[in-house]
Amino acid sequence: MNVKEIVGAVEDSVSRHDEWRGKECINLIASENVMSPLAWKLYNTDFEHRYAEGMPGKRYYQGLSYVDEVESACIEMGKKLFGAEFLDVRPISGCLSILILLSSFAKPGEKYVAPSVPAGAHISQAEFGAAGVRGLEVRHMPLNEEEMNLDIDKSRKIILEHKPKLVNAGGTIFLFPHPLRELREAADEVGAVLTYDGSHVLGLIAGKQFQDPLREGVDVVGASAHKTFPGPQGGMIFGNCDEHYRKIKPKIFPALVSNHHLHRLPALAVTMAEMIEFGEDYAKQVVKNAQALAGALCEYGIDVLAENKGFTKSHQVIADVRKCGGGAWCAESLEGANVILNKNLLPWDDVKNSSNPSGIRIGTAEMTHFGMKESDMKHVAELIKRVWVDKEEPGRVKEDVLEFRSGFLDVKYCFDDMK
Repeated sequence: MNVKEIVGAVEDSVSRHDEWRGKECINLIASENVMSPLAWKLYNTDFEHRYAEGMPGKRYYQGLSYVDEVESACIEMGKKLFGAEFLDVRPISGCLSILILLSSFAKPGEKYVAPSVPAGAHISQAEFGAAGVRGLEVRHMPLNEEEMNLDIDKSRKIILEHKPKLVNAGGTIFLFPHPLRELREAADEVGAVLTYDGSHVLGLIAGKQFQDPLREGVDVVGASAHKTFPGPQGGMIFGNCDEHYRKIKPKIFPALVSNHHLHRLPALAVTMAEMIEFGEDYAKQVVKNAQALAGALCEYGIDVLAENKGFTKSHQVIADVRKCGGGAWCAESLEGANVILNKNLLPWDDVKNSSNPSGIRIGTAEMTHFGMKESDMKHVAELIKRVWVDKEEPGRVKEDVLEFRSGFLDVKYCFDDMK
């Protein structure tokens, strides 16, 4: 292929992807969402071409007066949403937000306590992730598998025994609020900072439907802006202590972030405003949909975890699909039916078996954003059951997915939906 043919092929791939994922699939990836049309429109601006180091009003480049206005709007609305005294939108990912916190509060060789990856933590919390890159000595808080939550008694013992500089709650498998007040007490006994990975549940926190980390004892929250919080891909950090922020700021710039991808900021500002206006209704529906989907899957004989706890209080549903064919087969077979979700390690899995784990993680944030309600989730469960339980040919199920999805093409809970 010559250069023009390659460019044409790339353009074609993007066009086909947009049609497929944006209009023809039921997307249940728990870490994904879509922006509103207005946020999407403002994502593609001249901000993309510009460079800004430092803080609004204190830049190392000229020509940024309008960028300063937009970034300041993001900060002020974010502080209002999360009840924070400081909020920084310069981290360009949730993972980088966590690395910034690790770098701010623990030195190489010091001890750090967090959940393990099979117990629900993001890979950034592991020895092979950002914690390892920082050179921290990692100790893991165990999960109570029946409760699908941190085992607070055992976690407390680990904190008191190892006396870490930093304790982190939150994670990437996140069905129920973590016991933050109890972790706060244990962290205080050893003088540790308590942080929280709110990447997955940030939209639920903004909508007051999950937990309130800062009011429950967390010092600083690091998060993504594009999961249950339906903004542009990127990160943020917020908290209430000026002393903590003084430690964080130099780790953001000049240490780990130079230019912070300015095209995100207008879209983030719109999303912040939409979450102030519509976030509570949206978050409530996300959780209702997850509970409805979990219940319907369970009725079809699929082993959904935490049935004894009502399955979930977040956007996530976790299923053990070993009897259906395993995590890899279940995810791949549904992709053939245009239902998109991901395989996932479960607490009893060996992290080395990540290519074919026991579990599936399902999220309701994006399809809720497109307007689906509880009855629609029950239909989604039926489509999944036809592939996993009935072993129906995915291509046949795909025909029904296409028809069903055609009724959910417009983003709701946004300013564009007020017309």
